Amino acid sequence: MTKTLITLAFALFTLNTQAAQAPLKVGTTAAFSIALESAVEEAAKQGLKVELVEFSDWIAPNVSLAAGDIDVNYFQHVPFLENANAAAGTHLVPYASGIINNVGLYSKKYKSFDELPVGARVAIANDPINSGRGLQLLAKAGLITLKPGVGYKATEEDITANPKKIKLIQVEAVQLVRAYDDADLVQGYPAYIRMAKTFDANSALLFDGLDHKEYVIQFVIRPESKNDPRLAKFVDIYQHSPVVRAALDKLHGKLYQAGWEG
Repeated sequence: MTKTLITLAFALFTLNTQAAQAPLKVGTTAAFSIALESAVEEAAKQGLKVELVEFSDWIAPNVSLAAGDIDVNYFQHVPFLENANAAAGTHLVPYASGIINNVGLYSKKYKSFDELPVGARVAIANDPINSGRGLQLLAKAGLITLKPGVGYKATEEDITANPKKIKLIQVEAVQLVRAYDDADLVQGYPAYIRMAKTFDANSALLFDGLDHKEYVIQFVIRPESKNDPRLAKFVDIYQHSPVVRAALDKLHGKLYQAGWEG
């Protein structure tokens, strides 16, 4: 081996060593931060430094990841990621599965869908993917009919029947909990409802169930990070630590399941 090659090999080794010793930066949102904090504490006990970076919206975590400001993020499912990549021209990829949460339909005024008046105001998420999930849930409730096969890509244009003439109001998903007092029916995310502490997250008239595997939340990375040993270790801790599972159980109750187990 020439002196130049030896120098280059040593430089690469040094860079890899420094990268392994640097804190793993994990981006997330408030709904997932509590369980991740438990994973961060467990990682520290095992000698892995992890820095949790919390974002207040669902756009910035991918922007930050694509720019290299963080190493991985954890807040989105594959349909959301695919839409985000297409919109921003990025090439982020799923690395490992996290949990899948139920989403429900909640009402402060009514105890059943039959009680909903004609022209009821229904709040659903405003982003292209989670609005599709909301529409699927409304279809499951029998309030609307959608074109066959549209799935999570459903839009208002795909509604073929609306017997109660419900009026859809699109709201940023993380703000839907605030629509509970004003709308007749609201698409709700139990994690955000628990954080708001305004009503019972278990009180939905209907949950969408845990059979939609496309909605499993993913650890998402840049492709070149797939062999990062820090990442593999942290994900293993998140998925298999009893302490982390206890934090998930406390936060979500029975309204979630481990996506890596199903």
